[in-house]
This record gives sequence, C-alpha cells and structure tokens, in this order.
Amino acid sequence: MSGLRVLVGCKRVIDYAVKVRVRPDKMGVVTEGVKHSMNPFDEIALEEAVRLKEKKVASEILVFSCGPKQCQETLRTALAVGADRAIHVEVSGEDYEKLEPLAVAKMLAKIVEQEKSDLVLLGKQAIDDDCNQTGQMLAGLLDWPQATFVSSLTKEEGEGLLSITREVDGGLENIRVKLPAVVTADLRLNEPRYATLPNIMKAKKKPIVAMNPKDMGVDIAPHLSVLSVEDPPVREAGSKVENVDELLAKLKEVGAV
Repeated sequence: MSGLRVLVGCKRVIDYAVKVRVRPDKMGVVTEGVKHSMNPFDEIALEEAVRLKEKKVASEILVFSCGPKQCQETLRTALAVGADRAIHVEVSGEDYEKLEPLAVAKMLAKIVEQEKSDLVLLGKQAIDDDCNQTGQMLAGLLDWPQATFVSSLTKEEGEGLLSITREVDGGLENIRVKLPAVVTADLRLNEPRYATLPNIMKAKKKPIVAMNPKDMGVDIAPHLSVLSVEDPPVREAGSKVENVDELLAKLKEVGAV
C-alpha cells in the first residue's frame, strides 16, 4: 500500500480554559464573545496524522470542519500544524446549534468516498457536547473497522494493518485493525505541537474548499430536541473532623453508618 490518505476532523469548540455559562433561556450555552479553539482531542488526532506523514506512512492530510465561517480559523491552524488541504462545510445559526453527530458522520462519509481516504482520525469526543459518537457512527456508515480511545498507533510494515493500543476500563487493550479504518484519539496518544510562525504564513496559501450540506446530499435535520440546559447543582461545603471518633459521630448523625 502506498502512502495513506488521511482525513482528520477538527471541531471548533469553546476553549477548554473558558468557564462555560448557561444562556438565560436555558436552551444552550453562551458562545458570543467567547474564546474558541480546536477541540483538544482533535488536536491530538491531527498531531498523529502529521507524525504519520513525517514517517512517510501518510502521503496527504485533509482536514474537515463543519460549522460557521469562524471554523476556517480552526482549519487554518490545522494547515499551519501540517495538514495539506481543508474542507469547510458551512452550517450556521440554529442549524449549527442543533447539529447532531449522525449528520457530521454522514458528511465525513461523503468526503471519504469523494477523496478515497484510507484512514480517518478523529478525537474520541468533543469537549462541548461530550457525545463520543461521530467516529463510531462513521465506521458504521462506511462499514469500516474502528479503533476507539487509542493511546498508541503503529502501521505494520508491508501490511495494511494498524497495531493499536486502546484505553479501556480494565486497563489497556492491544488490537490489530485492517485498513481502511476509523480511529479516535485518546489523551495519551501524543502531545500536540504548536504551529510555527513560518508555517502559519504558509498556511494562508493552502486551499480551503467551502461546501454546504445540501451540495453533499446530507440531511442535517435534528432527531433530538433540547428541553433544557442547566448548571450543575452547587456542591455543599464539606467539614473537617479532628479524629476518628468525631468522624464516626458525624457519619451516625447523617445515617451513613
């Protein structure tokens, strides 16, 4: 098999360091005037794709994002890190607020078919909705093998196989996955690099193709409706005890023992 054509998903999310605030209408969170950045798990997926290209395992990296026009900033960052081309599917307003993982998976499937991708690398989940569904749904739509929660990835020499280590509840699981495949990245897969200034300048000349769901023949109508978004309940303050006897007395007082 020649160099892999890799497709990477890059979602624009509220920055991980920002304190998220619920909107007054309780139908979502405040996004206006809030710092956004690439989903951290997608940064890890992108870094892995760049490393595969540096090892001559991958021949091309295509990055994808769907959302408002500001997503192009996220794609420019991905291009500066090392991606070759980008596709932006514009979805804005209420359509974007209600966009579901299944619709995103269908868009990715269309791009995979169009671009003849060999490997799709995604973050295991986005930190805004925490769905952890897109990769699995995409594998189902394509009828491809999938490896989720991946912390180690190596392409076996001369074979269309990936050696994968997955993080599971009981520890680590080692598997082999036949290409083409869908892989979702976990936190310990790698440490993403920063884009250098020269590469940021070069990224401005790299192509971003704009599309929309209708052109792709993808229906993005939601299947779910949000009833309400609430802040988590405020945790009651704890108390300190001086000794074991006092601890036991407190536990008896609340009926815990």
